[in-house]
Amino acid sequence: MLLLLPLPFLATRLLPADGRVGGALKVPGAIAASHGTADPTAAATSGARLAAWAAWIALVFALAGPRIVLPAEALPTTGRDLMVTLDLSGSMERTDFSLNGKTARRLDAMKDVAASFIRGRGGDRVGLIAYADQTYVVSPPSYDVEAVAKALDGFAIGLVGRSTAIGDGLGLALRRLSKTDAKSRVVLLLSDGVNNAGVSAPKDVAGLAKEMGVRVHTISMGPRDIPEGDGNPDVVDVKTLREIAEMTGGRTFRVKTTEDLQAAMKAVDQIEPTRSLAPPAPIWRELWPWPATLAFFAAAATVLIRSRTG
Repeated sequence: MLLLLPLPFLATRLLPADGRVGGALKVPGAIAASHGTADPTAAATSGARLAAWAAWIALVFALAGPRIVLPAEALPTTGRDLMVTLDLSGSMERTDFSLNGKTARRLDAMKDVAASFIRGRGGDRVGLIAYADQTYVVSPPSYDVEAVAKALDGFAIGLVGRSTAIGDGLGLALRRLSKTDAKSRVVLLLSDGVNNAGVSAPKDVAGLAKEMGVRVHTISMGPRDIPEGDGNPDVVDVKTLREIAEMTGGRTFRVKTTEDLQAAMKAVDQIEPTRSLAPPAPIWRELWPWPATLAFFAAAATVLIRSRTG
């Protein structure tokens, strides 16, 4: 575009002159000066020419697209997709955990700790799944961890039923991860009960996760484990959750208090580190509006000067 700068100069030199003859009598400057007058249009013509050249030069510079690179920090990225899969069954209403020194529901403790965990996963693409009788994707994998963490606010008991479909919850997480090309794919699976709903057996789904190369870290939440032959619903199937983690190369955690849950999330942070620096993405600031604005005003000045001397 800058090669266009001399175009008007070349046009005046190479194109044929205007052959029309005007009716005005041009008085030479020396004669006009001897009579105490000067050419009234000389200054105006010179000013119009300068304004026209300024408009042309500014226009060409605007079309050339000037811009500068702004300083930018390296962007954190890990190449990992992490699906946080949380139990939303009826037993999460039990008030046997604590929060800020007060007795709290398991659900509230889980939401508080999980939100802090998700906010600390800068660099991962984090997704969120809730399961009970049914399963649904609360948030697809996203780098916007703040938005994913805020999605926990909408968790409520009964939203997707009151039973516990561990196998279906894990299966939906694997389905979402099967659509990604991340170098590392991880599921964090939390449950406070026993698989008593859904169509998928947890161990069968764990076998699929192993085939896919997906690590599953499990958290068994609740004060009581499930004894052999015990039909009490207020227990957690630690054995099954442990086997899921072992089959997939993940870690398993047994939590009975809010402090245990916080420690488990901290351990997962250490197992799956974050914030590997990637090359910074260039951020450009476009400068063309400045010469474009100058070109507009210079062109307007040219038209104004010529209209007054025409």
